[in-house]
Amino acid sequence: MGAFIYKPLLYCYIILLGNAIIKSHAELVSAPHALSERHAGVCSLGYLSPNYLSADDLSVGCRNKFGMTSGVGFHPIHVSTSNIEYNGKDNKFEVICTLFTDDFETALAKQYHAKTDLNKQEMHAAMDALVKQYIAANLYLKADDKPVTLNYLGFEINREATDVYLESDKLPQVKKVDVDASLIYNLFDDEINIVHVIVGGVRKSEKVNYPDKRVEQVF
Repeated sequence: MGAFIYKPLLYCYIILLGNAIIKSHAELVSAPHALSERHAGVCSLGYLSPNYLSADDLSVGCRNKFGMTSGVGFHPIHVSTSNIEYNGKDNKFEVICTLFTDDFETALAKQYHAKTDLNKQEMHAAMDALVKQYIAANLYLKADDKPVTLNYLGFEINREATDVYLESDKLPQVKKVDVDASLIYNLFDDEINIVHVIVGGVRKSEKVNYPDKRVEQVF
């Protein structure tokens, strides 16, 4: 399955009260945006604790069904995900980064000293330029020790999350993938980046905490 078959909409959203762990229920949601038409989603259920956050528990494609209040951006866990898959049919990497929209807007505003609103249609062109620049500066990819250029396709909003889409030029089959992910590191010193890498149908996931950013996967 191609990486774009995964529809990253939102993480398994959690509320932590002290050391309490609240179980998340997730539902699959389809987005109407043109960028989403050939994407579907999968989600995982699980328990999350302040001390341990697995890549599967924070997998893309999950939206909390309960405890999510419209207009409230409270999320005690600062996390972003990058789903990076080598599509053997097209010989391209297909990448989807998912970030909490409020965090992303704040990170863009801080980095570029600009007014940001990812939801306003009249600001979409300006936001496109900032999103493209920010992702290029905070997500690097190598295949078999050679830099991979990621072409920006666009972004879309799905309630509390922003999905950013990229793809590479055509590449030969890869065996080793290196990723440097530092999304939202300019905003939080407790940010977590979950990186999923899929090659040949094999999916490997890793969690990196600020200030670490390097992920290496061999297939």
